Amino acid sequence: MNDTTELLGISAFARRVGLAPSALRFYDDCRILRPARVDAATGYRFYSPAQEDRARLLRRLRGTGLSLAGISMVLDGPEEAGRELLEQHLGTVREQSEAARAAITAVLRRWDGTAAGGGWRARLGGAELAGAVRQVVSAAATDPEYPELACVLVEVDAGEVRLVATDRFRLSVRVLRPLETAGKPGSVLVPAAELVALGQWAARAVEVTLESGPEGARARSGTGEVRELRTTEGHFPMYRGVLDAMAPPAHRVVVGRTVLREAVESFGDVAAVTLDWGRDEVTLSLPDGDGSGGSRTLPVICQDTPPPRLSFDPAVLVPALETSVGPDVLLEVATVATPVIVRSADQGSFTTLVMPVAPVPVVNG
Repeated sequence: MNDTTELLGISAFARRVGLAPSALRFYDDCRILRPARVDAATGYRFYSPAQEDRARLLRRLRGTGLSLAGISMVLDGPEEAGRELLEQHLGTVREQSEAARAAITAVLRRWDGTAAGGGWRARLGGAELAGAVRQVVSAAATDPEYPELACVLVEVDAGEVRLVATDRFRLSVRVLRPLETAGKPGSVLVPAAELVALGQWAARAVEVTLESGPEGARARSGTGEVRELRTTEGHFPMYRGVLDAMAPPAHRVVVGRTVLREAVESFGDVAAVTLDWGRDEVTLSLPDGDGSGGSRTLPVICQDTPPPRLSFDPAVLVPALETSVGPDVLLEVATVATPVIVRSADQGSFTTLVMPVAPVPVVNG
């Protein structure tokens, strides 16, 4: 048997089935759609044409807003259970009466020349920039003792634009693929409030070009409107070193994003909420173990062994869930003492690191 002739690389397979490569990587991590082969030396994924029907069905089901737990049941569970689940979901979709999204046609404009004075320039979709701002800005700190952390790092390098924010307990990174870049790699620190205003302005523009040079930083709309950007001098933490030093995850869990957020919020203004994991469910409770706050149990998809007990500050975990995209999130856990990676199921370019709080032993009554 020739194990490579009929296999397709991830990009070619993605084009065939209408899924993004980042989505295929996520479905591999979740073990919903595994590659036919993974090159041991390079890590490249290869898919078989025989997997196309499953991938297209997965894409169609995701398009209805069905959770990955539900899709797993439809694809691999008993037919009767899958049929019942789909009928229930259809009723939910009808009740919600979701309005169809209008297609947005991006009008591409090219600027003459290159960024002047050794600076840089990046042209982005206005709505995409506005969405990225909303995702990362909540991770910026508010403590005046750390003024640099009250800013968002806007970094242009290797054909990417990265927005990065951290308050030392959470780190959010959003990677954007610009329509065009020019000049040398560089970065600016933009105060969070300034970036929020920029995002609101960018949301009304089809395109926005960010520029930075000796004369300062600014944004230009596709119609020529110019907005000066206030920046701050300082040294932003070496976030890439933090990401590079992360240990490979020992546990992966897929859970509904909204239901997890609502369950955490249901405990009110508390210092921590504890998550106890099983193979197919997670139980949330207060860490003191006295049961005064009750408990909440949610379905999950656990990869390999369930994670150890974890406790989170809701003020840190909830914003990470709110700023993710799609009905599900993937939680990647290495140890109880290292950050947990919260990955957006529908947007592989957005990642948040959330630091657990020290677990408190359950008190047996």
